[in-house]
Amino acid sequence: MIAGSRIALAVTGGIAAYKAADLCSRLVQSGAEVEVIMTAAAQRFITPLTFNAITRRTVHTDSWAEWTSDAAGHVSLASRIDALIVAPATADSIARLAQGRADDLVGLVALSTEAPLIVAPAMEHHMWRHPATQANATLLRERGVILVDPEHGRLASGATGEGRLADHSRIIGALRQVLGAHGVLAGRSIVVTAGGTHEAIDPVRFIGNRSTGQMGYEIAATLADRGASVTLVSGPTALPDPPGVETIRIESAAEMFETVQRATGAADVLVMAAAVADFRPAAPATGKIKKQPGQETLDIHLVRNPDILASIAYPGLLKIGFAAETEDLIANAQRKLRDKGLAMIIANDAVATIGSPDSQATMLRPDAPPHQLPLLPKTELAGLIADEIAVLLAGIRS
Repeated sequence: MIAGSRIALAVTGGIAAYKAADLCSRLVQSGAEVEVIMTAAAQRFITPLTFNAITRRTVHTDSWAEWTSDAAGHVSLASRIDALIVAPATADSIARLAQGRADDLVGLVALSTEAPLIVAPAMEHHMWRHPATQANATLLRERGVILVDPEHGRLASGATGEGRLADHSRIIGALRQVLGAHGVLAGRSIVVTAGGTHEAIDPVRFIGNRSTGQMGYEIAATLADRGASVTLVSGPTALPDPPGVETIRIESAAEMFETVQRATGAADVLVMAAAVADFRPAAPATGKIKKQPGQETLDIHLVRNPDILASIAYPGLLKIGFAAETEDLIANAQRKLRDKGLAMIIANDAVATIGSPDSQATMLRPDAPPHQLPLLPKTELAGLIADEIAVLLAGIRS
């Protein structure tokens, strides 16, 4: 969603202004055309030259810049952007935005644009928690402004508290949300599962698999980019929560089953990308199992876990599955497609795919021959899956 977008990044006068350079760089690397606006106070912390070098564009610093036949100052700037981000936003800049002040370029553009406004505050803890700042923040939220609240940590003063500029991933996540708000999946509710499950043997050991969860996480983020309201039910993984996605973390297959059952009650689509354990220990030990003198074997009795995808069948729910196989890939995928009542299944080689950033997948639908895809990064495969989901939903809607 960011590639090809036109973003205005307003930098105001806080010590966190130096972090805006990295945010700007990430936006540019994502394919955005970035127009940087700097207040006079911001220029006391970091120079316009830094942003000029990153964007290869003129940095806007003067409310009184001359108008020409091609550019009408803040009016032209405000009319051609897809989003306005204020980061860092100081207590003063938040107050000005709340009051509708138009005595600097940031205020002029904010009042002139119809693009969504994202504000990422950064200041000392007591300034952020002050009733005046909180009232201004509340007023902005009521007007539809997206506030990316500051984080807790060490502040410039050396104190620790809530006031650090939000991590760039959260700010970019908010941007992805607003850019995708009117996407092809807007108004749709989708549940995605990801990662493996851990089936406890004892308090410190488990049965699991090598799934990293990357495919499911990429799908969840891509669907959110296209406007869907996404709930991600994730097994244990080292991946951060995808931006713009409600993430629920679970451990076992039983927990995933219960969570998915609740989440899909009002959903349009379930994408089951998780590698759920088929079996679990029947009676996990309450304490750590210790090997005994002369013991050569350990028997663990396993019982079957519920088949989540086959068990959930709400009226109108579109179900998408995955088949990670080591043999008879297409035959096994077609059987799952039929037996579990799926609208589509994505089949791939388990050994080659699990833990890899790439996947060579085959898409299967009940009404079409198998469609084999080339080896693709999972980010690109997620986009193709999202395209197919949009097509399937459009068919239902029509």
